[in-house]
Amino acid sequence: MVEEASIKQVILKDYVKGFAKESDLILKNSIVKLKIPNQCSNDAVLVKNLYLSCDPYMRGRMAKTDRISTCLIPYGKLTVITKNVEFLKHEGPNVFFVNMTITGYGVAKIVDSSNPDFKKGDLIWGLTGWEEYSLIKSTQGLFKIQNADLPLSYYTGILGMPGHTAYIGFYEICSPKKGEYVFVSAASGAVGQFAKLFGCYVVGSAGSKDKKELMFRVALIRLKEEKFNGRIAVCGMISQYNLEDPDEGTRNLLCLVTKRIRMEGFLVFDYYNLYPKFLEMMVPLVKQGKITYIEDVAQGLENAPNALVGLFSGRNVGKQVVVVARE
Repeated sequence: MVEEASIKQVILKDYVKGFAKESDLILKNSIVKLKIPNQCSNDAVLVKNLYLSCDPYMRGRMAKTDRISTCLIPYGKLTVITKNVEFLKHEGPNVFFVNMTITGYGVAKIVDSSNPDFKKGDLIWGLTGWEEYSLIKSTQGLFKIQNADLPLSYYTGILGMPGHTAYIGFYEICSPKKGEYVFVSAASGAVGQFAKLFGCYVVGSAGSKDKKELMFRVALIRLKEEKFNGRIAVCGMISQYNLEDPDEGTRNLLCLVTKRIRMEGFLVFDYYNLYPKFLEMMVPLVKQGKITYIEDVAQGLENAPNALVGLFSGRNVGKQVVVVARE
């Protein structure tokens, strides 16, 4: 007989307009089987979720007509299984479904697998459900965690998608040179630290007093007149996500011409092939304490909705993480 478990799930109550509220997400209990169904492919894993990442892009997926849906997570097939019915949750970039479990990046432990490269007991990070157990129908876009001597929650942030994004934006898109000046918005994260370690001068902005204090601890702040041949890497736009009708147009675009500036948007999953290169640089920096990293931790799925919506008022200080289980 297949073992079953009663689990908590975070459900989208209705599509969101304007600022997301905690009441837009509800907690639900479901019964799941702790084994991969026979009809699944040979590339499925069933995981126990340990840590969930709260990320700004998730707000876009809560809207019925998503202006940024083509800029969201592209990989993975995630299925939520109840006792009687199977729902396909995710295959490529899309909005969340009403009355269904929301999804996002997280750290999990494999409890069953039909893929010989992903074994029971392996720790992974990637797209998963906001629930205690998730069935992931494709391992594409999942990463096995090799450095388990570091806190596993770090793979929701500095060693996962957000850290990798910072690395790609700074090193691959902007191609920095030592001594250059770097401006970073939302500068309490990793980019300013990368720039400082690389030998650049850092100018940063942050959304609250606490974040500014963190920014000043981790980065050298100097102001200097803008130079020529600048590079701008764009990976998100949190100030726009809650606006129903954004009317803020980009100004001074002529400066791109006169100052010979290159502006480029990017999606981190286009650079997943560089994740090992990123880890090779980042893991020693974290172990040596050369990167300052702070987490804002919410305990339990029951506190996950509050943690997620708090991102949009800047309530969190540090990477917002939800602890589902500690193995």
